[in-house]
Order: sequence, then structure tokens, then C-alpha cells
Amino acid sequence: MASNRDTHHGLSPVDDRMLSRESWKIFQIMAEFVEGFERLAEISPSVSIFGSSRIKPEHPYYQLAEEIAHELSNAGFSVVSGGGPGIMEAANKGAYEGKSPSVGLNIQLPFEQVGNGYQDIELSFRHFFSRKVMFVKYASAYVVLPGGFGTLDELVEILTLVQTKKSRKIPIILVVSSFWDKLIDWFRTTMVAEGTIDEKDLELITILDDPKKIVNTIFEHYESRDFELSAEEQKIMLEL
Repeated sequence: MASNRDTHHGLSPVDDRMLSRESWKIFQIMAEFVEGFERLAEISPSVSIFGSSRIKPEHPYYQLAEEIAHELSNAGFSVVSGGGPGIMEAANKGAYEGKSPSVGLNIQLPFEQVGNGYQDIELSFRHFFSRKVMFVKYASAYVVLPGGFGTLDELVEILTLVQTKKSRKIPIILVVSSFWDKLIDWFRTTMVAEGTIDEKDLELITILDDPKKIVNTIFEHYESRDFELSAEEQKIMLEL
């Protein structure tokens, strides 16, 4: 009985075409990494800022993000955001009006994501995972404002990488304590209590509301060391 499958590859013609498309996809992914590495290698020190794309300019969170980014930019930090609207736009806007570069790592989505106009350096990604590497690889700190699933995804990603020592330890600062307090309480009363994380893992997180304190906390972290990576950290980040 004749088979409807390709006897040479062991695949149907449809499967074969799909495999070919996926193979070519590898080059697209490589191109995203190469462009990201080349364009972001000189932005150090930098701070990655996260938050909801749905926050409007008149919202206090937007204004707070803009102020934080402006303070960071004037203090010498490049500011990196997701490049879209909401908190991302506020971060880019604050940095754009400051002294240091405003960087947007844009993602192509079926909805929501539209690049904002406050980017000195603008990159576009098709793949979340390559974009996430860029957020981590060059960040001297993470500043996380109120947001949705995407913001939580970035927060948990950096916590996991630092906890497992797959990334160097950097300040991870949550902004707007009233938004985050119950989540941190849940970490403590449920995750720590059940033994799924250690109490010391909570020390990775700092909660602050004042823009100047955020900048000072980042500087305090690097008080006894340089912003540049040590030889050991270079090895860690190379294997990120």
C-alpha cells in the first residue's frame, strides 16, 4: 500500500516545508542577537525599566516612571524600556529629556505594541526570548513599576536568573509599594512557608517609591565595585 509520506525524509511535503521554514528561522533569531549585542554593547551602565503598556500619560504611575527615568538618565544611566506605550513610553520620555541614551527594545505583537517616539536607540524583535536576553545582559539594575503579565514575566525572569546564579546580582527595585506589598506578602506567607523559595531570596527585592532613593540605592550597590563586569561576571553573562 502506497504511503502518502515522503520516503526520503520520512516527512510529508507539508512537514518538510515546515522544517525548512523553521531552519531559516534560526538565522532570523541569530540576526536579532547579533544586532542587539552590537548596538547595546556601549550603553553601560544602564537600567531596565518595566511597567504596564496601558497606563495613560495623565496617570500618576506614568509621571512617576518619567521622573525616575529622568533622574537615572541625568545620573549617567542609559534607560532601557520595552519601547511601547504606557510606562515604557514614560521611561523613554524621561530618559530622552535627560543626559543619557533612551533605548527601546520593541516587540512585534498582533496588538498593543506601538513604538513610542522617545528612543535614541531603537531595536525591534520578533521573539520574546531574544528581547529578554537584551534586557538582562546589559542591565546594571531593574526598576519595575505596576504592570500586567508581561511585567511579572520580566520580574520573575530576573529573580530566577539571579537566584540560580545564571546572571550577576543586580538591584531589583519594585516601585509603588501599595501595588506590590500583597505579592511580596504572598511570597513570604506561602512560598517561603511551603519551602519553594528561601527567606533570603526575598532579599533580592527592594521596594521604593522615591525616585532619588532609587538612584541612590543603585549607586550604593556599586559603591565598593565598578559598574563594569568582573572576569567572573563576564563568564556568567556570556553563558546567559
